[in-house]
Amino acid sequence: MTENIINVIEENKIIAICRGTYGEELFQLVSALEKGGVKLVEVTFDQGDPDCLSKTSTAIAKLSQKFNDSMVIGAGTVVTLEQVETAYQAGAKYIISPNTNPAIIKRTKELGMVSMPGAMTPTEILAAHEAGADFVKVFPVGALGLGYVKDIRGPINHVKLIATAGVTPDNLKDYLAAGFSGSGISGYLTNKKFIQSKQFDVLTEHAKELMQIVEKFKAENK
Repeated sequence: MTENIINVIEENKIIAICRGTYGEELFQLVSALEKGGVKLVEVTFDQGDPDCLSKTSTAIAKLSQKFNDSMVIGAGTVVTLEQVETAYQAGAKYIISPNTNPAIIKRTKELGMVSMPGAMTPTEILAAHEAGADFVKVFPVGALGLGYVKDIRGPINHVKLIATAGVTPDNLKDYLAAGFSGSGISGYLTNKKFIQSKQFDVLTEHAKELMQIVEKFKAENK
């Protein structure tokens, strides 16, 4: 199962980050993304919300049930073992964190989920990899800049990296060309303004745009 999810991530490359959206709005959002060709959705734990365990696990469970095989749902901003366990029970297929915590990586793998911790420096990236991470989320990639990530790809070309925070339609191809396995994208795919105004068709078009960039890149690099 884990290998299948890894393949889906490497094939589709775009993970939509859903933060602070629940209930019917989340269903409509994920439906819009699905229409646009996005197959990976991360539902985050809001660490500032005391009810985040319940809200996020309920959202993951309902999305997993509703979209079944058409979308692969994971949990994001996972920073405690309790959140790992809760996400697993809800049906999450992968665990994404903003940091590298070997205990979280270990438990994620024990439960048969894909591990994607966050890291910034070469030391952190290799520590995450050596702890068993399937992918390492370079975060915040936009603040670090493309030059930085190109430099670290030289000696660290054996680790599967995901670019997160700052990836846009204008630079997505550059990150893929730099050797990233994919990208986590929030605002462009999950903009609250469009969600609140029910302009889900706009988000479908944004999803299509990003997936077209992915497909073009793959065709050019067969």
